[in-house]
Amino acid sequence: NKKGIVSFLYQTVKKRALRNKLNLITTLKKDANSILDIGAGTGDFLKYIQSENKSVFGIEPNKKARELASNKGIQLVENIDDYKGETFDVITMWHVLEHVPNLEETIQKIEALLNPNGILIIAVPNYNSFDAAYYKNYWAAFDAPRHLWHFSRNTMKKLFSKNLILEKTKPMIFDSFYVSLLSEKNKTRNQNLVKAFFIGLRSNISALKTKEYSSLIYCYKKQE
Repeated sequence: NKKGIVSFLYQTVKKRALRNKLNLITTLKKDANSILDIGAGTGDFLKYIQSENKSVFGIEPNKKARELASNKGIQLVENIDDYKGETFDVITMWHVLEHVPNLEETIQKIEALLNPNGILIIAVPNYNSFDAAYYKNYWAAFDAPRHLWHFSRNTMKKLFSKNLILEKTKPMIFDSFYVSLLSEKNKTRNQNLVKAFFIGLRSNISALKTKEYSSLIYCYKKQE
């Protein structure tokens, strides 16, 4: 909802994040037409980029989320196998890979769905970040049992086949603040906005040197 300062800030950051995601795609693949979002949720991202005359497709296993997306004019399928035999210019997974049950099998299917010279964009939390070290078992991005996997920068360099080249890694600056806010609630049962802000800020400042941001976006290109 849009009531309260936390919700207001969330919605404000969300709008900026959608714009940044589109800009990233445009930078990496100017001629991208077909875009597949895996774990599309309620379709907000696809709805946003659809306005740029992109052909958008999405996968979302949650029935209620698919219904909400349909209300926005975004039709989603339930399973990655529904697109078997098709290929796309860009595939995105925004904080989704950590939820995937059959990781190795899914990775192979994702690679098969990507066009030669296509771009794969994956955003995941980073358990080597300062906020993860600070909150330890209270770190919200551990989120067990919903998060089945946890990734490091080193892991993401080795996760895919040699056909996918890691071209760029980008930080998700706002994630440290949001994750710290949730982590504070896990730890103290209170929404300590001020403390969460400073922990999030400290995490980003620390990452200027270490590059270990709270969440990172990994951009891969498939070789011809």
